[in-house]
Parts: sequence; C-alpha cells; structure tokens
Amino acid sequence: MQAPHLLFKRRRMSLSLDFCYTCRAFFFHLSLMKKFSVLWVILGGLLLLAPWVFGSYNGLIRQKEGVDAAWAQVETQYQRRFDLVPNLVNTVKGAAEFEQQTFTDLAEARSRWQTSTSRDDKIAAADSLGPALGRLIAVAENYPQLQATQAFRDLMAQLEGTENRISVSRKDFNDVVQSYNVSVKTFPRNIIAGMLGFAPEKFFQNAPGSENAPSVNF
Repeated sequence: MQAPHLLFKRRRMSLSLDFCYTCRAFFFHLSLMKKFSVLWVILGGLLLLAPWVFGSYNGLIRQKEGVDAAWAQVETQYQRRFDLVPNLVNTVKGAAEFEQQTFTDLAEARSRWQTSTSRDDKIAAADSLGPALGRLIAVAENYPQLQATQAFRDLMAQLEGTENRISVSRKDFNDVVQSYNVSVKTFPRNIIAGMLGFAPEKFFQNAPGSENAPSVNF
C-alpha cells in the first residue's frame, strides 16, 4: 500500500497533465477558429465583390460592342462615299477637263480603302479621298452643261446626303468611344479593365486639313 503523500503527488501530476492537455486542445481549437474566421471573411468579401466584378465585366463588354457597332456605321457611310466615286468620275470625265493627277488620287484612295484592314488605315484612306474629291467638285462647278445633266445632279445629291451621314456617324462613334474610355480609365473599374485586357480606344481624328467634308453646292 502506497503512502498517502505519494498518492497525492501522483494525483497532482495527473491533474497537471490533464490541465496541459486541455490547454493545448483549447489553444489548438482557438487557432482553427481564427483560421476559419479569416477564411469566412475572405469568402464573404469575394461573395460581396462577385456581383460588382461580373457587372463591371458585362458593362465593359456592352460598351466595347457599342464601339465596334458605331465604327461599323462609320465604315458603312464611308463605303457609300467610295462607291459613288467611279460613277462620279465617269460622269465628269467626258464633260470637263481635269488634271490626270486628280483621277489618279481618287483611284489610289479607293484602292487603299479596299485593301485596308485596320481602323487607322481606313481613316487614313478616307482622309486621302477628301482633297481629291474636293478638287473634282470644285472644277465641275465651272461647267454648267455638266451641272445640268440629271445623272450628275443625282450623284451630287447622293454625295451630299452621304457626307451628312458621315459627319453624324463620326460624332456618334467619338461619343461612344468617350463613354467607353471613361469606364476603362476610372477607378475602380479600371482595375477590372486592366486585368481583363480592356484597353482605351482611339477617337476618330482626321489628318490635318481633312476634317471638312467636300462642299457640295449645285
């Protein structure tokens, strides 16, 4: 039979060990709770941000599609102008004397437009047509017999309407680009734009001296 003091000592050691194990278990569970708390905070933040991220992305997609659609309208109106050039040249050639360079410039501008693939190249081709077309119209004003023909008057009416539509479509395009660029550059949406590859778009800017449409006054 063990002495009472030995039994007491053993019981005290057992209680100490139990207390240590309990403390370790408590602090272990506390550590897990902290980790899970941080995880839940992160997940909660992501859930709160998800609607904004998806909304920003979809909004940028819609605006980018709007830019492309507005540019398609610009292309359509410029294509209409280029399609009028051959008929206009053929109508004028027989009734007026022109420098051959004028016809060459018109043909080169039209060819350049047809072979252009980028937006910048298209704008450059459109700019190159304006001066030559303006010279053609200016010289035609000196030939009353040419102005009297129905074919010439019809072409001039179509050209005037086309120039007006070009001006409107160009303005609409720049307005859409401005709205899109504001979204791409403004915080905090610019973070999403940068991460997902949405870059600012260029405005429609004519070459110096080509910003005015050819004047049609007959």
